Amino acid sequence: MNNMNQLSQKEVAAVVSARPIIYRTRGTTQGPISRLMSPGDLGQILKPFVFLDLFDLDLHDPRSQFSVHPHSGLATITVLADGDLHFDDPADGSGYIAFGGFEWMRAGGGVWHGKEMSAGKSPRVKGFQLWIALDPELEHETVESQYVEAHCVPTTGPAHVILGSYGGVSSPARSPHGVTYLLVKLRAGTRWTFVPPEQQTVAWLAVASGGLRGDVAAQAGEMLLFEKSAQPFSIQANRDEDAVVVIGSAVPHAHELHLGRYSVHTSAESLSTGEANIERLRKLLVTAGDRSLLSGSVPVFKG
Repeated sequence: MNNMNQLSQKEVAAVVSARPIIYRTRGTTQGPISRLMSPGDLGQILKPFVFLDLFDLDLHDPRSQFSVHPHSGLATITVLADGDLHFDDPADGSGYIAFGGFEWMRAGGGVWHGKEMSAGKSPRVKGFQLWIALDPELEHETVESQYVEAHCVPTTGPAHVILGSYGGVSSPARSPHGVTYLLVKLRAGTRWTFVPPEQQTVAWLAVASGGLRGDVAAQAGEMLLFEKSAQPFSIQANRDEDAVVVIGSAVPHAHELHLGRYSVHTSAESLSTGEANIERLRKLLVTAGDRSLLSGSVPVFKG
């Protein structure tokens, strides 16, 4: 009963006193991809969240297909807001990820990937790719991937729980503690309050489609940063259309960001180790030659 009372008080507070928005952006757009956050800019404020792309792609067009590229020291999470993708990875099987599903990958000490996901059944696919900086105990761990279909993702109210726990349910993603990531679909005109989990004072949202009105007004393609606090905030869809948004909250990342082109680490030494391993894997990848599957995809290369 006490917890319910506390929650009600927080929800009322969110309505009476809106949590301040400190910044909003549409990022930079190149073709079908909008870069809303990078490790060298907003990632410094929102860490452990360090990178966010909003994509709207026709992957049936060879010119739009994902390319093979490396990572180290971070985790990536790809969430679909519309359409679907086909995944094909010898270690994890094959299938389709649609709205509410996701791919989670901990790059750890180093990985090359990019061809395990390809065009699905839909003409286009829209979604977000997010990077999360890892703490020292995880930034050189072994590579780990998960492809989670939509029916396996728990929901609470209008929210799909992509990372962490919220509303009494927990994501199947094996993600670090202290991070929450939600995909929320609000029906036209409806309102919903996000109450940050304990100690998660970093918060932001981005809109994939539709728009929000009221204190947290935003349109498709916008990202909003909230003032660091434990204060809830309410979102309300426009009267005439549904809205699809992602919301991230986290305990602040306690380490400086040391950046490579595809890597994020907690120290210069750690970055050097990660990039050396990426180069080692690149040479092994070249030596391995054509690793295409019958489906045409190339699986994750972990070495």
